Amino acid sequence: MAADVGGLEARELECFLVLSEELHFGRTGERLLVSQSRVSQLVRALERRVGARLFTRSSRRVALTPLGERFLTRLRPAYAELRAAVEDARSAARGVEGTLRLGFQGTADDRLMAAIAAFRQAHPGCETEIVELPFSDPFGAVRAGAVDAAIVLLPVAEPDLVLGPRFAEQRQNVAVSPRHPLASRTSLTAAEVAATPLIMATPPAPAYWRRAQAPSDLPGPSVRTLQEGLTLVAADRGAMLLCGPTSEYHARRDIVHVPVNGLPDSTLGLIWHRDGETERVRAFARAVTETV
Repeated sequence: MAADVGGLEARELECFLVLSEELHFGRTGERLLVSQSRVSQLVRALERRVGARLFTRSSRRVALTPLGERFLTRLRPAYAELRAAVEDARSAARGVEGTLRLGFQGTADDRLMAAIAAFRQAHPGCETEIVELPFSDPFGAVRAGAVDAAIVLLPVAEPDLVLGPRFAEQRQNVAVSPRHPLASRTSLTAAEVAATPLIMATPPAPAYWRRAQAPSDLPGPSVRTLQEGLTLVAADRGAMLLCGPTSEYHARRDIVHVPVNGLPDSTLGLIWHRDGETERVRAFARAVTETV
């Protein structure tokens, strides 16, 4: 969007918003598909228009100034509303059509498929594409624009992402090899899980999310994908916490699934980028709410 907004270029505002999330000129340039020097130019131009510094820069870090923090608080919802208004006008002109790209973690079970079927029935002019997300990167595809929305394991505490409907609350299970000492148990407590080495996701999954999926004081091996984790479980290299539907879907002779009491239920949520909310995304969120 190259329009002028009250003397401010929309491209400068977009650059400010991305840099306030990344706090890194190189990564901001990668997200905006421009050079690092172009990011610097856009920021300097915006600061000249505002009349004050919005960021402090050093060789080691980038940070928002107090004025930058205040500007961000006011700008973020206004910019999202502007983009939504443009998208609403486009959607009203052509209806919900095109392609909705959906990411999912774990298992595309019957709940997800029912929501997709309801969405397609309500909006036959819109195709759906389904993409599996890496276990170790639940949010990257949404941020990169590779998918429009994604169904991921909670929690989600990312300021640039919107958490829509939540669903599929299920008791959790620990997956272990038949040779594992816990394989003969009929259930486990949260304390016993905390004392068991658990297979974890690697970064870029944030630390709070990794901890929620492996709430153990004895972290085990780190993996990028669910299949890598299940392979290590079968090889008796560690245990892995799984939601109920994933345990059912991945039932196999070389893995035992032991229910856990005392842990919060595993819950899925639909997420999308704060700046990428379209009528297609909103329509799918309604389908999830009504169907699941």
